[in-house]
Amino acid sequence: MLFSSVIFLFYFLPLVLGLYYILRFSITAKNMLLLIASLFFYAWGEPWFVLIMLASICFNYIFALLVDKFRERRNAANITITLMLVVNLGMLFVFKYMAFALRIVNENTGFGLTIPNIALPLGISFFTFHGISYVIDVYRGHGAVQKNLFYVALYISFFPQLIAGPILRYNTIADQMVNRKESWDKFSLGCCRFIVGLGKKVLLSNSMAIVADHIFSMGGTSDIPASLAWLGAIAYTLQIYFDFSGYSDMAIGLALMFGFKFEENFRYPYISRSITEFWRRWHISLGTWFKEYVYFPLGGSRVTNKDKMIRNLLIVWGLTGVWHGAEWTFVVWGLINFAFIALEKISNFDKGTRYNPLRHLYAMFIVVIGWVIFRSPDLLQAGNYLGNMFGLYGNGFWSDTTWMFLKEYALFFVLGILFCMPIATRMNKLMVDGARFSKPLELVYPLTIIVLFLVCVSYLVKGTYNPFIYFNF
Repeated sequence: MLFSSVIFLFYFLPLVLGLYYILRFSITAKNMLLLIASLFFYAWGEPWFVLIMLASICFNYIFALLVDKFRERRNAANITITLMLVVNLGMLFVFKYMAFALRIVNENTGFGLTIPNIALPLGISFFTFHGISYVIDVYRGHGAVQKNLFYVALYISFFPQLIAGPILRYNTIADQMVNRKESWDKFSLGCCRFIVGLGKKVLLSNSMAIVADHIFSMGGTSDIPASLAWLGAIAYTLQIYFDFSGYSDMAIGLALMFGFKFEENFRYPYISRSITEFWRRWHISLGTWFKEYVYFPLGGSRVTNKDKMIRNLLIVWGLTGVWHGAEWTFVVWGLINFAFIALEKISNFDKGTRYNPLRHLYAMFIVVIGWVIFRSPDLLQAGNYLGNMFGLYGNGFWSDTTWMFLKEYALFFVLGILFCMPIATRMNKLMVDGARFSKPLELVYPLTIIVLFLVCVSYLVKGTYNPFIYFNF
């Protein structure tokens, strides 16, 4: 079930919210409702996948108990952590990477191994990372072990973050699961945040998806003009941002409606002036996860020489690329990010303050090129598409199709570019700090949110294009 679906908006969410506030006399009853609702939410469409998630919950619960029990016996605790990683990553490998690995073996050896057709459970990378971080945090003493399976299940399966993050650490919400308080302020703020996210997804991301998907379907054949290829690349750059940050906004808003507070996952990454800064602003919870559980244990940047730092960055960005999908395009995309971040660290580029417009152009150029590779189905088509962008195939610069897309989607491109910048944040600040404008804005803001919701609903009811970008994740 998707947040941006009629079933979720008009049946699932109102029912769960209604029951939740009827049960407000008991935190246990509310949590039981959220767990049942989360399992139903996940099972919608592909019921048997919920068994995979339940298995993940059970074995991570047991591993955490064992790690806590063996806390004073270092070897036993280390063996338990190793087994936990083998089980979690083994499950991820079977569902996500085995077909890719067998394909590589066949291509390089000619063995002709049978490649099984295994469906990818939705959100498996997210709930696997939740499970790993929980056990490791218990091992490190960063959080108390949870002896009640029910709470571990709620932490891993809580539906707002289940299919697209943000990736939560157990100790950030452990207390909230038993001591949270709902309030009208939280609920109204959550509703507004959810609707803003819905608008990002339904109006901006989906509109850009029409442009990007159409052009990328042509771009791999190396016969489109440069302007059209760039338009498709920019459309995808906007699509993936508004899709992902829109889902994060909806997740944060939903959590607030139920009294939870999640950390921010995006902070306007397209205003960055370096690739390093971009990754401090993009998918923050994933970056934090890799930093806490891979980069720092390897030594991070505080190592005796830069060779080791480069090695650590290479491992982290290789894994980050692979995490996003089982294809060489994701590996290359991860390595491109590694290369530029490593160069920026060696040269202290990220700490510079001069030539900021040029720095911004540099960062966005690398980001857009990276998204083209990320979006392409394979490296051959990625190469063809990049060749089209730089006019390597002699297809000219302009075409009527470019003009057609610009005319039809100009408003969405303009709004998309504007809302990549912190306009909404500054308006909120103006509303809070600017007494001169506070009264009109207090009236305009809720009206804007209501209109935004109605427009989104009209798009969804009409059945407009509504792709789901997270199948690979």
